[in-house]
Amino acid sequence: VQVVESGGGLVQPGGSLRLSCVASGFPFSNYDMRWYRQAPGKGRELVADISSTSGSTVYVDSVKGRFTISRDNAKNTVYLQMNSLKPEDTAVYSCNVQFYWGQGTQVTVSS
Repeated sequence: VQVVESGGGLVQPGGSLRLSCVASGFPFSNYDMRWYRQAPGKGRELVADISSTSGSTVYVDSVKGRFTISRDNAKNTVYLQMNSLKPEDTAVYSCNVQFYWGQGTQVTVSS
């Protein structure tokens, strides 16, 4: 199983980024996919989840209305569209499926 994130970077407050996570080595469409983040000095936090079947989504309260998780099963890819970014969104964002994790991608929101 491989899980590879991309799309992080430095962005000003109010800006946008789209993270991508390509996963392989398992039947992608059968599994829920999740984005987590870990800010400096803090624990890991579940940011968003998308189900395997209905595509229903769940978000942590702090990102509701700003972030959107989506998936493209044909491309084995899950996305996290992040709008209206705030400095407190600064963290390493990681993709998760079952027991497997990507290496993470750094998102820094700063002027």
